[in-house]
Amino acid sequence: MEFTDTYKHMGPCSFSPNARFLAVAVDYRLVIRDVLTLKVVQLFSCLDKITYIEWALDSEYILCGLYKRPMLQAWSLAQPEWTCKIDEGPAGISYARWSPDSRHILTTSEFQLRLTVWSLLNTACIHLQWPKHGSKGVSFTKDGKFAAICTRRDCKDYVNLLSCHTWEIMGVFAVDTLDLADIQWSPDDSAIVIWDSVLEYKVLIYSPDGRCLSKYQAYESGLGIKSVSWSPCSQFLAVGSYDQMIRVLNHLTWKVFAEFTHLSTVRGPCAAAVFKEVDEPFQLDMSELSLSDEFVQRNADNASEALVQVRYDVMEVPITLPSQKPQADKPNPKQGIGLMAWSSDSQYICTRNDSMPTVLWIWDVQHLELASILIQKDPIRAAAWDPTCPRLVLCTGSTNLYMWTPSGAYCINVPYSHFSVLDLKWNSNGSCLLLKDKELFCCAALPLLQESTDYSSDD
Repeated sequence: MEFTDTYKHMGPCSFSPNARFLAVAVDYRLVIRDVLTLKVVQLFSCLDKITYIEWALDSEYILCGLYKRPMLQAWSLAQPEWTCKIDEGPAGISYARWSPDSRHILTTSEFQLRLTVWSLLNTACIHLQWPKHGSKGVSFTKDGKFAAICTRRDCKDYVNLLSCHTWEIMGVFAVDTLDLADIQWSPDDSAIVIWDSVLEYKVLIYSPDGRCLSKYQAYESGLGIKSVSWSPCSQFLAVGSYDQMIRVLNHLTWKVFAEFTHLSTVRGPCAAAVFKEVDEPFQLDMSELSLSDEFVQRNADNASEALVQVRYDVMEVPITLPSQKPQADKPNPKQGIGLMAWSSDSQYICTRNDSMPTVLWIWDVQHLELASILIQKDPIRAAAWDPTCPRLVLCTGSTNLYMWTPSGAYCINVPYSHFSVLDLKWNSNGSCLLLKDKELFCCAALPLLQESTDYSSDD
């Protein structure tokens, strides 16, 4: 694995959809870098500190959210002199997003008073009253032709289907939710999934014309759904809940065909490989060197810290996993499936049960079994699949990267002292991995790995 030099950031970072550019916020400046060389290709100055950035799908425009103002600024890479500023006035802006055609910007006002569609072509704007959420409740079809926008009026939730060409409302239908949480089109645009708030376990599948295809409710009492995710192939819908289970529905009957439980004790028979992160002190023989006792004593503590590396040990089952009991007297308990992501080939899904924050589970959906368990020393902060192959990379806020493939798991040391990997992102073609510290970032290039049956875990 090759690492670039480190560079400064003071906010969000984002790859362009065409994988050619990296946008970095540094206070009020927007820095556009080339992904291959990381050289600066454009520099834009905003009116305030940048809190949010998003590329247009054609990678030609980029918007910056200055939510402290609150206002938006948009820039063009092809025409650096072109600029756009959007200010909602007293209504404010709580969130903004691009439309699929890359020529319209959708903003949601404070207190969800209205959603506005701003045109970059003729400066026209269209309003939709009472959007349900700020950052959620809006989903576009993959072909970019339609938008599903959730609204709420008269204490009832509705879905509005809009044409992304004319922005006219094509249809409106009420949904059977108490408090709609979010909405997602399936990747093949054939169905819409809607789920209720954490107080009500309810998953609803609708056709684009508003017919309810299925209603699923795993249980009635207790906290409900925490995460929902379509598989890239659109054949599976995974639902993670507070009862520490994920349930996978199929697209033919919308019935559950797999249930994966996250237990604190894993017993046999179990075909999964269990990897545990352990310290591996670096052994250096200095017996033949002429060093004074004072020098050895003075550097003993620093050397022991600097030369400690980590590796994975393969553990045997049964094994008890580290877990913590959620506090009953506090809201939003740390329990349930808080992280869930599909591999690009839809064969694997990785999950994290928030009551076991240091454990990552990898499930094989094709064989309906647990494929692997990764036990880390620190809580898992982020995990992301390679967009091109079943390779998973995760970070825990330490100076190491952790990688899993079907052939094994690996620990990789980032070659910069005091660089803690707090977040990571792939670019769209899998050629570059962004690693973020608090105020620094670097990129890494991962080579294609040769498949092996050896579970060697050294970096």
